[in-house]
Amino acid sequence: MDAALAAAVFEQQVNFLFMDDGVFQLIQKQNAEFISSKTIGRALETLELYGIEQVLVDAASLQERHIAADDLSIPVKILKAKEVRQLTTNSDVVINL
Repeated sequence: MDAALAAAVFEQQVNFLFMDDGVFQLIQKQNAEFISSKTIGRALETLELYGIEQVLVDAASLQERHIAADDLSIPVKILKAKEVRQLTTNSDVVINL
């Protein structure tokens, strides 16, 4: 997330795409105290301040994990597999975390 925010500060177009198990980060009302970690929920709410206007999510990743859009903590744009391929193909840099 820090890399995306740093790029956005320098006015680079950032597409923030959640895939696979990464979609679990978007579920609302998480409590990470039990695993001695932090959630990124509050940070996600600030993305717009950095010029990251939309968060993208892989539709298949949500479906495979039985997660509905209503379960997510922020509004997202859900992409089909073809759209994900186009996005990554047309991106200058892809950072996979």
